[in-house]
Amino acid sequence: MPKRTTANRRNELSGEILELFYPVHYQVGMALEDALRQRRLTRKQVAILWLIRSIGGERRRLSRKQIQQAVTNWFEVSNSQLTKALRAMARPPLALIQIVEDPKSGREKQVLLTAKGERFLLTMVERGRAFFRPVGEQLTPNLIRDGLVFLRLASAALEDAKSAAGEIAARRQ
Repeated sequence: MPKRTTANRRNELSGEILELFYPVHYQVGMALEDALRQRRLTRKQVAILWLIRSIGGERRRLSRKQIQQAVTNWFEVSNSQLTKALRAMARPPLALIQIVEDPKSGREKQVLLTAKGERFLLTMVERGRAFFRPVGEQLTPNLIRDGLVFLRLASAALEDAKSAAGEIAARRQ
C-alpha cells in the first residue's frame, strides 16, 4: 500500500475539521448564545456586547462603524437592522449601551456600555464560563490548553488566508 503524502493527509484532516466544526459551530455556538443572552437579547445584541468587551478596550466603547463591520461579517444584517438592535439596547428596559456623538466627527457615533451594561456583561461572561464548566470537569487542563493553542493558531491561519485572498482580489481590480 502506498504511503500517504503529507498533502493528502492534510486534505483528509481538513475534511475532518470541517465535519466537526460545522456542527460545533451551530450546536455549541447557538447553545452558548442562548446561555449568554438570557432570553433578553437577540443573538446580534449578544455579539455587539461581546465586540465591545473584546475590542472596545478598558473604556468599553466602539464606533458604530466598527460594530457594523464586525457584525456584518458574522450575520446577514442591514444597516437599519443594526440601528434597531442598538436602539433597543439603549432604551429601557435594557439600557445597556449609550450611543453618543464621536467628538472627532459629528457624523460618527460611539457606542459605550452603561453601568447596567457593564454589570450585564459581567453576568454574561459568568454564564459563558458556567456553560463551558462541564468541559473543564471532563478534560485535563493540558488537553484544554492544547485545544486552545490549536484554536488560536487555526483562527490566525484563517485570518491570514482571508487577508491574502483580499489582497489578491484587490490587485485584480
